[in-house]
Amino acid sequence: MIPTSAGNPILTARNIHKHYGSLHVLQGVDLDIHAGEIVSMVGPSGSGKSTLLHILGTLDEAAEGEIRLKDNELHSLKGKSLAAFRNRHIGFVFQFHHLLPEFTALENVCIPGWISGQNKSEVESRARQLVESLGVGHRMDNKPGALSGGEQQRIAVCRALINSPDIIFADEPTGNLDSANAKELHQLFFELRKKFNQTFLIVTHNEALAEMSDRVVRMKDGRVI
Repeated sequence: MIPTSAGNPILTARNIHKHYGSLHVLQGVDLDIHAGEIVSMVGPSGSGKSTLLHILGTLDEAAEGEIRLKDNELHSLKGKSLAAFRNRHIGFVFQFHHLLPEFTALENVCIPGWISGQNKSEVESRARQLVESLGVGHRMDNKPGALSGGEQQRIAVCRALINSPDIIFADEPTGNLDSANAKELHQLFFELRKKFNQTFLIVTHNEALAEMSDRVVRMKDGRVI
């Protein structure tokens, strides 16, 4: 287990509020995540877990509050600057993998690196290493429709890793997998932490994954409890 008291947090959120019309979805959430931690966020449907994850990942905007990732104040970034920062520093894994069907598995992994303007061949070389290390190298030339659900999710994890992000946000990453593939994905997160000191914040209803995590954040009615 990663000690959560050592050093400054890699991610800090303070007083996060979010409204949807008259509904106060997030009610002053504070959260710290340390480098190398695997943190699971759990709670009943409607508690604000995914909303908070999307705000921390800059996919949505808070009504109030401050978020800092390393030395960067995320609430001060806008437009293209925010998109570029997100691309280079944040990775995402979702329940539905969102792979682009017209591209091969390898190309899907490469896309964030190509978007960031990195050398195309260097990105491809790094992508090949990732898909090999995650056990799907034999599928890199196949398009997503030819992959199993577990293989698709591993490719999605490779895509999240391609730019060596500071943190990966995972929203119900095992929700569309059978129990065997879910267990493999759980173990993969810990292997990636060991290999890359990768930090994860995972929204999940999977109690087995939550129990394996270094820390569990529990939410109810828009607050951390």
